[in-house]
Amino acid sequence: MSESRGNSTSLPVAEPALAAKIEAMLFVSAEPVPLTQLASALDVNVTVVERSLKELEQALELRGLRLQRHAGRVQMTTAPELASLVENFLGLEAITHLSRAALETLAIIAYQQPCTRPQVDSIRGVNSDAMMKSLLSKGLILETGRTDGPGRPILYSTSPEFLQHFGLGSIAELPPLAALVESENGHDEMLKG
Repeated sequence: MSESRGNSTSLPVAEPALAAKIEAMLFVSAEPVPLTQLASALDVNVTVVERSLKELEQALELRGLRLQRHAGRVQMTTAPELASLVENFLGLEAITHLSRAALETLAIIAYQQPCTRPQVDSIRGVNSDAMMKSLLSKGLILETGRTDGPGRPILYSTSPEFLQHFGLGSIAELPPLAALVESENGHDEMLKG
């Protein structure tokens, strides 16, 4: 004779860990989620959510998923090293390659964000309007406001898609600018010698 499910002798089901609850919410969310929204849904403070996110990040290191952070929001994405496998599986075209000018413009925005087109033009020494439009259409940058200066130019920042494109978990993972300059100078010296 089998026991019924409602029998009082059945074992209690363990409460899922907070990291598991966060993983479930991020899994079903189509957009990056603010940490405050996670904290509110779980009835805990943001510090507790942050600790659980770090626990979840460690657990995901051995799997095909990663957490991606951008502007106080977090989302679950596939691991960057599996991008080509996922693209083939879904029948997607390979990610569009960016021109040197587009990469230059994108790097300026990434390291100076938020910044205006005139600031990018000043650093590049050429008009960047076409590059900015291209990066906007690809979803790699986005408009994040306006300055208080004359003409109130638009401020641009990188987008979550930028992080996905380059396999970054957050802007903090960008290499230090000084290291890039030293590397470039070393490369130039090698070319001269």
